Parts: sequence; C-alpha cells; structure tokens
Amino acid sequence: MTINTEMKVRVAKITQVADKVRRFRFERVDGQPMPVFSGGAHVIVSMRDGPVLRRNPYSLMSPPGDTSGYEISVLRVENSRGGSAFLHEKLKEGDTLVLSQPVNLFPFDHRGRKHIMMAGGIGITPFMAMMDQMELEGRAFELHYAVRTRSHGAYWKELQQRYGAHRVKIYCDEEKLFIPVDDILQNQPLGTHLYVCGPAGMINGVLGKARSHGWPKENLHSEEFLAPPPGKAFQAKLARSARTIDVAPHQSILEAVEAAGIDAPYLCRGGACGQCETTVISCEGDIEHNDHFLEPDEKASGRKIMICVSRIKGNAVTLDL
Repeated sequence: MTINTEMKVRVAKITQVADKVRRFRFERVDGQPMPVFSGGAHVIVSMRDGPVLRRNPYSLMSPPGDTSGYEISVLRVENSRGGSAFLHEKLKEGDTLVLSQPVNLFPFDHRGRKHIMMAGGIGITPFMAMMDQMELEGRAFELHYAVRTRSHGAYWKELQQRYGAHRVKIYCDEEKLFIPVDDILQNQPLGTHLYVCGPAGMINGVLGKARSHGWPKENLHSEEFLAPPPGKAFQAKLARSARTIDVAPHQSILEAVEAAGIDAPYLCRGGACGQCETTVISCEGDIEHNDHFLEPDEKASGRKIMICVSRIKGNAVTLDL
C-alpha cells in the first residue's frame, strides 16, 4: 500500500517529442489543482492493462509551480515489462489513470553554491523541473546531456533556447561527442553539487570519477529507477498473513503480493527508496539483490530484501509480511 493518497487523472495531451519518447500531460478529473512539488520528484502511475494492474514510477518534468497538470516523458523500451508499451501503444487522450501524490527522492541541495547535472537519455526528465526551479530561484547551474543521436534526444533544443548553450551542453554518441567528465569535475568551486540520472553504467562511472577526484559523498546525488528483472518462478511465504504466494518469472514479489490482495508499503517501486524493505525469515535458495538501497553487509546477511525489484533463485522465501 502506498503511503500517499491517489488522484484520478485524465490524459489531456500526448506528444511525440523524439524517437521512442512521448510526453504525457495529466489533469485531475475532479478539476482540483495538482499538489505543488519540487524539482526531482516522481509519481507512481497506475495503469489497468486488461486483468493486470501496472504501477510504474516516472519523474515529473513540468514546472513545479504549475498546479494545472503534471507531465512525464516515457521512453518506449524494447522488451518492455508492459508499462512503456501500454503508455505508447494503448493509452489515448481522454483516458483516465490513477497517480500517486508526488514524492521527491532526488531533490537538489539548497545549500549548494553551484549545481552540475549530468543526464543520459531519458534521464533528462527530473532535471527539467529541477532547472525550472533553479532558474526561478536564481541558482547557478549547468547541464551536460548525453544522447545516442540528436533525434533520440528529447528537449535538448528547447533547453538550449531557454537556458543558453553555455549552460546546456549536448553530447552525441553518433558524433563521437562524449561528456568530458574529468574536465568538468576538476576545479569546481567549493560547495558545488553533482547530480546524475541515466543508465546504471553512466551513473556508476560518473560517481566513481567524482570520488576519485575527492568530491565529498554528501555532494553527490543520483537517481535510477530499476525495473524488476525476470527469473525463475518461486513461492513467497508470508508469515504474518499466513499466505503462500506464487511469484511468476516476470513478476516482482511486490506485484505478486498486491495481485493476491495483500497491501505492502512502497514509494518508488524501483529499488531506490527503502520503503518496501522486508525482513527475510528464511530462504530456500539465494537472494538476488537488485536494489541500490541496501548496504553490502545488509545484502550479505540474507536478512533483508527489497521486494519491489529483488527476488530469489530457489524454491521459496519466507517473509515478515
């Protein structure tokens, strides 16, 4: 069960903004204003796809102060688990969905004297709202945005026109132009904060270089929502509920529990927030930890699991649920 109340919304507009990227605008069915959010926030989009209820996190990219509606951008993912395929192929203007209240796990640090953002692909989305807020507040920032091709890169022209090419710099794989991470990280003023959003390899590479340059941990920020990877079917035995749930190969534990009508807490559904952390009572097999929240020693203990993205390789796991 999400700790947030939910809002029923109508799809006000769908726009193709780049190859395989669509922007969706949602407005409340009851006509009430949307809650104000801060740059970096996300919502959970609940999608009824036939008999399946899909819930996916998406970063809000519209101006934080715009209470008339929310906007997200979604990449059409090959071999989608269903969320991006549903949004691209089935959702139409006028359809209704349910959104969670916004939650921010990726805010910019207001103590920062300067803010450097590095985005890869669809990782641009949280920075759209973040830059809008920073501009209004008169903060110093710059964006380094890596795309595969210029046709795949959403919003880069718009961002350069709004903030200037000196603050928004584009790097294109097809043109052999790559973000000069080492050069950027050197000789920044004290109090500079770094934010990274994109593929895991990019995030890990940039943060690793920042640490090697001596950047303090508290000045480094990243966000990546993980999709639950597939695996072999197993059983989740719920000790408190006295239920045994079958977890299918392409289903997370959280999804299986919800499908069985049992509430479980979550905020991000992407292995980042820690809200769905669950105690493992016993495990007939090995836990496959896919989150980036638990510390290495917590994973090694075998006593905790993030049920939104992690699973087991074995027959069954008994959980404190």
